[in-house]
Amino acid sequence: MATLGDIGVAAAINILSAFAFFVAFAILRIQPINDRVYFPKWYLRDLRSSPSRSGAFVSKFVNLDFRSYLRFLNWMPAALKMPELELIHHAGLDSAVYLRIYLLGLKIFVPVTFLAFAILVPVNWTNGTLEHSKVVYSNIDKLSISNIPKGSERFWAHLVMAYVFTFWTCYMLQKEYATVASMRLHFLASEERRPDQFTVLVRNVPLDPDESISELVEHFFLVNHPDHYLTHQVVYDANKLSKLVEEKKKMQNWLDYFQLKYSRHKSEKPSMKTGFLGLCGEKVDAIDFYTSKIGQLSKDIEAEREKIRNNPKSIMPAAFVSFKTRWGAAVCAQTQQSRNPTIWLTEWAPEPRDVYWNNLAIPFVSLTVKRLIGAVAFFFLTFFFMIPILFVQSLANIEGIEKAAPFLKTILEKKRFSFIKSFIQGFLPGIALKIFLILLPTILMIMSKFEGFISLSALERRSAAKYYLFIFVNIFLGSIITGTAFQQLDAFINQSANEIPKTIGVSIPMKATFFITYIMVDGWAGIAGEILRLKPLIIFHLKNFFLVKTEKDKEEAMDPGSLGFNTGEPQIQLYFLLGLVYAVVTPILLPFIIVFFGLAYVVFRHQIINVYNQEYESAAAFWPDVHGRIIAALIVSQLLLMGLLSTKQAAQSTPLLIALPVLTIWFHRFCKGRYEPAFTVYPLQEAMMKDTLERAKDPNLNLKGYLRNAYIHPIFKGDDDEMDTISKDWEQESELVPTKRQSRRNTPVRSKYSGSSTPSSPEVIPEQP
Repeated sequence: MATLGDIGVAAAINILSAFAFFVAFAILRIQPINDRVYFPKWYLRDLRSSPSRSGAFVSKFVNLDFRSYLRFLNWMPAALKMPELELIHHAGLDSAVYLRIYLLGLKIFVPVTFLAFAILVPVNWTNGTLEHSKVVYSNIDKLSISNIPKGSERFWAHLVMAYVFTFWTCYMLQKEYATVASMRLHFLASEERRPDQFTVLVRNVPLDPDESISELVEHFFLVNHPDHYLTHQVVYDANKLSKLVEEKKKMQNWLDYFQLKYSRHKSEKPSMKTGFLGLCGEKVDAIDFYTSKIGQLSKDIEAEREKIRNNPKSIMPAAFVSFKTRWGAAVCAQTQQSRNPTIWLTEWAPEPRDVYWNNLAIPFVSLTVKRLIGAVAFFFLTFFFMIPILFVQSLANIEGIEKAAPFLKTILEKKRFSFIKSFIQGFLPGIALKIFLILLPTILMIMSKFEGFISLSALERRSAAKYYLFIFVNIFLGSIITGTAFQQLDAFINQSANEIPKTIGVSIPMKATFFITYIMVDGWAGIAGEILRLKPLIIFHLKNFFLVKTEKDKEEAMDPGSLGFNTGEPQIQLYFLLGLVYAVVTPILLPFIIVFFGLAYVVFRHQIINVYNQEYESAAAFWPDVHGRIIAALIVSQLLLMGLLSTKQAAQSTPLLIALPVLTIWFHRFCKGRYEPAFTVYPLQEAMMKDTLERAKDPNLNLKGYLRNAYIHPIFKGDDDEMDTISKDWEQESELVPTKRQSRRNTPVRSKYSGSSTPSSPEVIPEQP
């Protein structure tokens, strides 16, 4: 069992590690050779030039201004200096609201920590329950609720604080939800024109033997949205073509490299081996080899393009439909188009950068099956992953090591090796778990892509939901329930049956020591390691040394990355969960969480300003997920406290806790009804205001020209002939055209009574003569 001394050693190790990372970052960031690694965002916007282009030869690689080394922490105030409105303009609303999650953590837990240390810690400490018990405990446990004797009147303090913490958390959540919802609406109203504001994605277009998908879509929307329909772009299955083009691009890059090499050394033509990684196989002329490869790929690409042009099966039953106004798009995206609710399904189109093109080719009818398979796979991944995680945790402590290697027992118990023992107890469990989970985000993202989500933002939100559920089951519940049961196995065996509930109740808060070490490893040293960017730094220089062949390669070697919502947000939510669960149970954990939120806020603000280049902008569409997970953590904390007090025979106070989950759920439903619509629908009033203002400011806007190439598959962009073939209908003016169908059973027809267009009704509308 870890003691205060072990925690102190772990804290010292992690503080020193974090400080070392910051010092290393301060030195590396001012070196000219690393400028593209630590300030890539400014290069992408052409607002920064490499300092290696001028000056003495040495100064191109090393910063010789020694005064700059003394200001190694000046990046912190610089990161905090940019106002939020400027930050939104600079990095987008997604990035600014993501930072507010850290601020929300500080707003919730700073007052909670103050109250907990002022009231609960003295109440817990001034008891001797653990000293007279037979369970294993540490000094940290004496600060927890475990040190209160059963049936004590002191539990009223914990009950009152549970209500206070719940009301304060809900108050801050409501204020933040209102603020973010207002920010989103203001952002949507004030941002510049974007193609997705005028476009909806239509899926499950019913097939017709007499009309193509494109003709069918055009006819349907000209009839049902005659005043607002502008144009459309059908969705092509271009996944195979994308792979071929990408392969050709790689081959062309190698050809450019060898041609450049030959131009510098005309005496010898470059050669290569055709085997694995160029290490084995037949030796051939490199230029001729890649020229031949590119020629063959060009033929394959042209054949695939021809297939897409002429094969109707290459066109998916889906299309991006654009409207003349935002109002028209909002009406279409948020209404049912047909009496049959399974066809002509409409939703807001993602912004062009946000579209995940590979999944647009998945037939809509197969999505349900794919998501069922994904859910089953995730279930087995979650519960079977618990076995190796528990095994790793069992070895990452003194008892586990002594069982696995008995010869180390005598060494570890000597006083002169106490530092090693403290290191193992206070540091190893957290780092072992962190290492073990490295591949998990990649696995979960692959599963989310398999399920068929059509936008990068939806993929990240889905993957984040999976990651958080995994963390909750395996790290939180697995560590508290299963882990403590194993730790207290001896106590279970050697005590009477009526004492078992007491042991379980006492053992739950005892797991706080493990989470303290995890917070320090992941939340302190891990965040400091984030700003160092060691992996991108190494990869950048390896690419420059080994792989950079052309000037284009030099640009691509600079990878700024993005926020990584699918991994970052679930990890933040774990800290909310730990803070809310242990605020009443073991308050000593709260200061470690506050340090995490404060440090992470500064670090990620710096990264968002200087490094990350967000791939898309969802206008903070993820906030309802953030709010919902914090609410779930709050309810879990209440239920666990209720169960814990029931083992303490607090019969008078425990029933009063039942009201807390009920009130919390009511509060969640209130917020969902009041604020969530701002994240799921676009008010028609806002759309009309935006359209009116735009018509006044730009009456001659050529909207069709603006939208012409917005939703053409990226593989066709840059190819003028292909774009002309695919988008030929864009030049035609929208007009009411007759259908080509022999049967009009699925076609909206004019009402004989009013002359207006009736809704599509394959079951009711009879054939017309």
